[in-house]
Amino acid sequence: MATEHTLFRYDPGFIDGRLRTVWYGFLAVLLAVGGYAMWLRIDGGMATTNLTSTTPWGAWVAFYIYFVGLSAGAFLVSTLANVFELEGMHRVDRDALFAAIISMNVALLFVWADLGRMDRMYFPFLYRQFTSALSWEVHAYVAYIAVLVTELYLAMRIDLARVAERADGWRARLCGLLTLGRTDTSDEAAATDRTWLKRVGILGIPLAIFLVHGGTGVLFATAKARPYWNSGLFPIIFVISAVVSGTALVALLYVLRTRLFDGESTDRDLLGLLGKLMAGFVVVDVALTAIEALIALASLHPHEVETWNIVLFGEMSWSFWWFMVGLGWLFPLVILSKRSWRREPGPIAVAGLSIVIGIIAVRFNIVVPPQILPVMDGLPHGSYFPTAVEWLTSVGMIAVGLLMYTVGAEFLPLTPLERDH
Repeated sequence: MATEHTLFRYDPGFIDGRLRTVWYGFLAVLLAVGGYAMWLRIDGGMATTNLTSTTPWGAWVAFYIYFVGLSAGAFLVSTLANVFELEGMHRVDRDALFAAIISMNVALLFVWADLGRMDRMYFPFLYRQFTSALSWEVHAYVAYIAVLVTELYLAMRIDLARVAERADGWRARLCGLLTLGRTDTSDEAAATDRTWLKRVGILGIPLAIFLVHGGTGVLFATAKARPYWNSGLFPIIFVISAVVSGTALVALLYVLRTRLFDGESTDRDLLGLLGKLMAGFVVVDVALTAIEALIALASLHPHEVETWNIVLFGEMSWSFWWFMVGLGWLFPLVILSKRSWRREPGPIAVAGLSIVIGIIAVRFNIVVPPQILPVMDGLPHGSYFPTAVEWLTSVGMIAVGLLMYTVGAEFLPLTPLERDH
């Protein structure tokens, strides 16, 4: 992909045709299962879930905030290249932006599934409530997606135009359409794109931190009836764990796409940098979580102490110790603690995958435990574990995201093409 010959024969995607067939077949199965489960959800309503008036938020809300975090984190990783111009990060900025767009769309799918009346998904835009944090959040999501799409267009526009000009076939025609008529590939045009890319990236930073994922944290932190959520640190923890998961996702995608699509060797210096970033962000996440726990326990507030008791030793302890602490923190830190492993694609991919899975437990531990305890004496205790419909619809929506990324990686120049004559 880095040579003039490649530019004339632009053909990104799987190197191994058999692997392509197996992967798309696997996704087809997941989509079919998820589609059937979604039909059951639509036909049977909330009766197909274990959600109740006591525990109204469950797996779908946990996955929603998880994918919002993935999106915000991946976007912030892209700013290291587009705004702060960190050396070497330009190789992953398009991957990060594309993953951020897809993650945000998957997050909104989970919001849609969680609505009691799924047909009213457009109501927040018709009936605005300016005193509602949730109403502001919905509009922030739309603005954020617009920023992401604009950034990805500016990042790829020159390469799209070069492919449209020099390559043949339907991929070249598709790339030509995606240029939106801006086909100038001169150095001046490239400089203009980079300038606007930086400006839009700067605009997106406060949007992602304060409104998108920090704002999602605010939705929980303002719930005074749930002291576990009602904390000033909550929005900050949301942002930090988002950066952890986003960095891990970008590192994982870089290794997989470089090996399976580009057929090139990975940049060891870039792997080392991504490894350091992952390790540093995990340490900060651990520290903030520990501080939050110590403040809650030292307060001796019964609701907070009992909630942390559920998380640490009760019915959610398996999620905390095995997934959040084990897969999300300890296992990747062991891998990333060795310098030589941080520069190898295998360990980086394993550490990234471990964090991506582990952060899911973080989201479940945020959403579920505080709802188990009653908000008033005399009310019943909650009890929640997702039903098969909740799990399978979640699998289907995640498969939608995987399909979107795969199709995009097959057709778009997510790897920057070298600037030749």
